[in-house]
Amino acid sequence: MNKLVLANLLHRPLRSIISVLAIAIEVVMILSIVAIFMGMLDDQKERTNGIGADLVISPSNASFMNGVSGAPMSAKLAEVFRRMPHVTVASPVISDFSMAGNVEILYGIDYPSYDALKPFVFVSGGPFKGSYDVIVDDVFARAGEGHSVGDTIKILNHSFRICGIVESGKGGRKLVPLDTLANLMGSDGKASVIYLKSDNPANEAFITNEIHNTKGLENYKVQTMADLIALYTPSKFPGFDLALNVVISIAVIVGFLVIFQSMYTAVLERTREIGILKSMGASKGAIVGVVLRETAMLAVAGVLVGIASTYGVRAFLHLKFATFAFELTPAWLGWGTLIAFGGALCGALYPAWMAARKDPIDALAYE
Repeated sequence: MNKLVLANLLHRPLRSIISVLAIAIEVVMILSIVAIFMGMLDDQKERTNGIGADLVISPSNASFMNGVSGAPMSAKLAEVFRRMPHVTVASPVISDFSMAGNVEILYGIDYPSYDALKPFVFVSGGPFKGSYDVIVDDVFARAGEGHSVGDTIKILNHSFRICGIVESGKGGRKLVPLDTLANLMGSDGKASVIYLKSDNPANEAFITNEIHNTKGLENYKVQTMADLIALYTPSKFPGFDLALNVVISIAVIVGFLVIFQSMYTAVLERTREIGILKSMGASKGAIVGVVLRETAMLAVAGVLVGIASTYGVRAFLHLKFATFAFELTPAWLGWGTLIAFGGALCGALYPAWMAARKDPIDALAYE
């Protein structure tokens, strides 16, 4: 029976190849959209954690996305926090979500206080010397044709000189002076958040109470960095789950229809063959098994091609966009395989049922 299945697939090679490619495209679509979203999310989580702060302050009405982009609070509040007991560093930061050329989050920083949270490790160059200087991380510096200290890059349609290259993992890949970014955004004197460093992690609760007991600061949101990092999940980003479900649904429908059409046509072409098998005593289950086995072989081949192609997509993106995070996880490799395999088998169920119902006398008389 296995020889018959293989012979059937080889008898119509073009149709088999198209079916395999359809399933492969389904797998690539699912794995790529997940890898892109999760890669961006986990990369930002890791770099936020590397800032070195213990607490982060934001306005009471600020959502999680306000912390990713926008400047809703006064940067002068940093002076108030610095005077509080057990606060050793208060650093105002502006983060601006930019899609100019590349999707990225620009950081506007007060260099002395931001460096005090956790010192930069310079690969080359040094701190800002002018308003239109920029510090970039080593990942960005290696991207494309490469960048070095002294090069000029465009940020928000303005030219910035690279003054320093630092090890990655401390917030944004591009960091510019706080006042400069505020001016470019039309948010002079503002900040997105203020990061605090305590003298001892055990005093974080005391600092939080002190802030909430200070007049004018009662409603400000105070979070530990652990709490902030915990918000970097798909459910907290608008549209993530919807986009993922839409892509998976489209991918499954494509795979389902191609397999359905392929197996339906195959059953129509093999009417006499099915009649011979049934006249020789093959049961309905055996006939269904032949169709499903053919589908399973196509699905296995399609999944393998799809996974290999996804790794090819990752290699291409890393080559063209070195700063782009593309995260393939074993869990989603498994889910992608199951979804594609299940969709293919579902697409073959009706053709298999139709084949099993054929009357052997009618099938043998079919021309």
